[in-house]
Amino acid sequence: MKKFINDPKAFVPEMLKGLALANPDTLTYDPKYNLIVRADAPNNDKVSIIQGSGSGHEPAHVMIVGKGMLDAACPGDVFAAPPTDFVVEAARRVKSDKGVLLLVNNYTGDKMAFEMAEELAAAEGIKVRTLFIDDDVAVKDSLYTIGRRGVAGNFFVIKAVGAAAEAGKDLDEIVRIGEKVNAVTRTMGVALTACTPPAKGEPLFEIRDDEIEVGIGIHGEPGRARQKWVPANEIVDLLLEPIVSDIPYSSGDDVALMVNGLGGTPISELYLLYGIAHEKLAAQGITPTRSYVGEYCTSLDMAGASITLVKLDDEIRELLEAPAEIPIRTF
Repeated sequence: MKKFINDPKAFVPEMLKGLALANPDTLTYDPKYNLIVRADAPNNDKVSIIQGSGSGHEPAHVMIVGKGMLDAACPGDVFAAPPTDFVVEAARRVKSDKGVLLLVNNYTGDKMAFEMAEELAAAEGIKVRTLFIDDDVAVKDSLYTIGRRGVAGNFFVIKAVGAAAEAGKDLDEIVRIGEKVNAVTRTMGVALTACTPPAKGEPLFEIRDDEIEVGIGIHGEPGRARQKWVPANEIVDLLLEPIVSDIPYSSGDDVALMVNGLGGTPISELYLLYGIAHEKLAAQGITPTRSYVGEYCTSLDMAGASITLVKLDDEIRELLEAPAEIPIRTF
């Protein structure tokens, strides 16, 4: 498969260098540790927020470093957890008097790297906490996780804790907010095609033209079922039913509704899915009062989408409405 690429081993560093060069006033880049950092960090008047995970999920996480979101991102190679020393160095760079919060999508490699990094950073006197994100309803355990996976719902946790940090809240309060948002956030995805990692040069798995993978992970991990393709209305049913029934969401709830593209799906199709999901939720008395359509957490060039719901209350709504500024858009 043809891609815009030089050496596959240089794919991530070259992408990060381009990101930094495009945003010289707001971002800095350290190639030794794959670090993307806010140019104005650290700020001793706020808790610093760090997220890592593998590359290949852009704009998560390196493209959401900015005011009201992340203070730093330390990605690993494509679909690989960052080394522990990358995470420790990120904590050093943005350590503040109010502390550092490490956000981790619940994958085994990421969890190990960040837990060890927390211990090492704390041993250096850095005030640090770790919060795990596990919004995926598709599977409880997989080869990559203990418990549920962290997928596109991580955006809402980042947005909420980022807003709370900008407001000057302390570390314990920000952890409480992050845990609260994670507890009311649920996601499920579907793949129409596989993705192609640069180092592999061919699709990561095989899926027939007439098949879909329901409950796909953001690294191409298997979901709940491989089945024949069905029309979009039925695909939305396959995604929404497990999400709505999980907490459960119920009639009278206000929700944030996200339709997230996995990297290779046209925006027109994402809006089509959003319209279907919105109407199906409304028919159940569930009201989407905040809407998100686009690419938030991708899987390279995978054709597919995920749906995320967040149960809203006044506190969460206010945090999601708070202003933020990042390279790809202003919220």
